[in-house]
Amino acid sequence: MESNWASEHLTVIRTLMERAAIYRRALAPIMLQLGALGVLASAAGLGFGIDSVRGFGVYWIVVSVLGITAAYLKVRRQALSAAEPFWSPPTRRVTQAVLPPLFVGLVATILIIAAPAGAPEQFVWIPAIWMVLYGCAIHAAGFFMPRGIKLFGWGFIVCGCTVAVPLATGDTAPSAQTAHLVMGAFFGGLHLAYGVYLYFTERKNEA
Repeated sequence: MESNWASEHLTVIRTLMERAAIYRRALAPIMLQLGALGVLASAAGLGFGIDSVRGFGVYWIVVSVLGITAAYLKVRRQALSAAEPFWSPPTRRVTQAVLPPLFVGLVATILIIAAPAGAPEQFVWIPAIWMVLYGCAIHAAGFFMPRGIKLFGWGFIVCGCTVAVPLATGDTAPSAQTAHLVMGAFFGGLHLAYGVYLYFTERKNEA
C-alpha cells in the first residue's frame, strides 16, 4: 500500500515538472481572462448601483464562480487540444490546494452579508478577506506551478492586509463604490498585469 502511494506521488511530481512550461502557457490566457472579468464586473457593479453589503457580497460571489468556471473550461479546452485527460492527477492536486482558502472566503462572506446591515466597515472586510485568502490559495497552488505564481499570491496577501489598514485606523469612510473599485483594481488589474507579463515572457522564451 505504501509503495503504491509513493509511486503515485512520484508520478504526479514527475508529471508536474514535465508540464511546467505547459502550465506557464495556460496561465497567461487564464490571468488575462480573469483580469478582464474583474474590470468589467467592477464597472458593472458601479453602473448598476449595487450599494448594499448583501448585494455586493452576492454579486461578487457570482462573479467569482463565473471566473473559476471560465478558468477550468480554459484548462479543459487546452487538455482536449493536447489529447490529455482533463481531470488528471496534477489538476486534482491544484484543486485540492486552492479549495480550502476559497471555501473559507465563501463562508466568511456569507457570515458578513448575513450579519445585520448598517456597518460600512463590511464593505472593506469583504475585499480584504478575499484578497488575503485568494493569495493563500494562489500561493498553495504555486507548489505545483511556476515559481512566479507564489510571488503573485504574496502580492494579493500583502494588498489585502494593506486594504484592511484604513479600516483599523478609521482613516477612511468605506463605501460600496470604493469596494467595487478595490475589487476591480486588484482582482482585475493584478490579473491583467500578471497575464501580460506571462504572455510576453513566454513569447520571449519561445523566440
